Amino acid sequence: MTDEQRFDALGGLPGSVVDTPYLTELRTQGVFFRKAYSACPVCIPARRTLMSGKTPYHHGVMMNYTSPLECPTLPELLQKNGYQTHLSGKLHLFPERKRYGFESADWADSCHSSSPDNDYDRFLREHGLFEDQGLGHGLSFNGYAARPFHLEERFHYSTWCADTALRFLERRDPTAPFFLNLSFFQPHAPCSPPAYYFNKYLNAPMPPSPMGDWVEDLPDLQNGLPVNAWRVDPESRPLREYKAGYYGCVEQIDHQIGRVLYHLPKENTIILFLSDHGEMLGDHGWIRKRSAYEGSAHVPLLLWMPRKLAAEYGVRLNAQIDAPVELMDILPTVLDLAGIPVPQDVDGLSLLPLMRGESWAREYIHGECARLETIGSGMQYLTDGREKYIWYPGLGKEQLFDLGADPREEHDLAKDPAAEERIRPWRERLIRELAGRPEGFVKEGKLARLEGPTPYCRSEELMAAGKNLADADHGSTSLG
Repeated sequence: MTDEQRFDALGGLPGSVVDTPYLTELRTQGVFFRKAYSACPVCIPARRTLMSGKTPYHHGVMMNYTSPLECPTLPELLQKNGYQTHLSGKLHLFPERKRYGFESADWADSCHSSSPDNDYDRFLREHGLFEDQGLGHGLSFNGYAARPFHLEERFHYSTWCADTALRFLERRDPTAPFFLNLSFFQPHAPCSPPAYYFNKYLNAPMPPSPMGDWVEDLPDLQNGLPVNAWRVDPESRPLREYKAGYYGCVEQIDHQIGRVLYHLPKENTIILFLSDHGEMLGDHGWIRKRSAYEGSAHVPLLLWMPRKLAAEYGVRLNAQIDAPVELMDILPTVLDLAGIPVPQDVDGLSLLPLMRGESWAREYIHGECARLETIGSGMQYLTDGREKYIWYPGLGKEQLFDLGADPREEHDLAKDPAAEERIRPWRERLIRELAGRPEGFVKEGKLARLEGPTPYCRSEELMAAGKNLADADHGSTSLG
């Protein structure tokens, strides 16, 4: 698992500029889900969805918010059924150090966590470096500034993350099945890969960022200052360096994944690769995530298994699947593959029928985020992978994109009054999804314009008060 890796940041895809030889091998020889989305494309709610199999509203968090996840998790369910479970890297659930079903962990939510006890900082101290040295390059967790890593490659977080996974594989109980969650912090900022990777992409041709015909309708376009701005000049030199650092981090992680692949028992190991959400990377003048646009919400998802095992499951390898799937589907899929019953309150669907070529019940994905910076609103979206409908409650604004004809989302069909017949079915679906929600998204059978962003979590106190969290990150974290 990576953090903030957009769908097209995989080698071998049309228009891709990054090399990922190991992930490309898994993608082409396994099953590639081309329409995988993150329902709430920001770190904590996305990871809660992954671990619980529930929608953001049902697990209770629609933005970064530090409340405990109060339901059985994927590693917990596997551990109770005899699996040895281990985490290497980022978890981003709270309270920090809660195991959530992992029997053991080499845990660090970033290259410098808010906790003084994270294992990457401890690793640096054990090698004569002080804990903040992981950020000695001076880059921000959420900014566009980028540069090569300042220490030897062996001290990089991504290298450490793979090292800890290898140590687990060496020490694991060979008589028990295992579940290893190898969770890298990057390509999330700081985009600071070793110099080889940074320089490779700094000198590589980069296609121009798409700029939609709707961008002028969004307020508060910034010129890239301050460093942690959400809106940037897509033609600026700092953004080119950001892209170089970003793609360099992706390729470095791919090479580290390659190290781990060599040490897996290939005859009976199933490999899943995915990211929690994407990164806008200059598309339409945005960086970072939270939005419903493809760069932010569309994520890579692939599954590989040995051919003999695929035959036992009836899975078709060397396949691409275009059905709309989501992070909540991972828990039921893994449990299905392991022969473990799926809890009845899980919202996700097992992907195993899709991989067998069977019918699929879902028509579309519903996603949301409580707050998008610079526009004074949260967002709601629906997509079936062919079209995408977006609603901004704080603006009373909707958008519609034809992803088949316009995959870069450069033309907003909602700007054309003639598109009303095309928009209406999507609007009606969203009304059905949101009817009865305490935020008041639907009033008198219509989507309602609200004042600003909506509450970050589904706590009784926040919902009852209708509290707007636009002015303060109550309980939120600076990471993610």
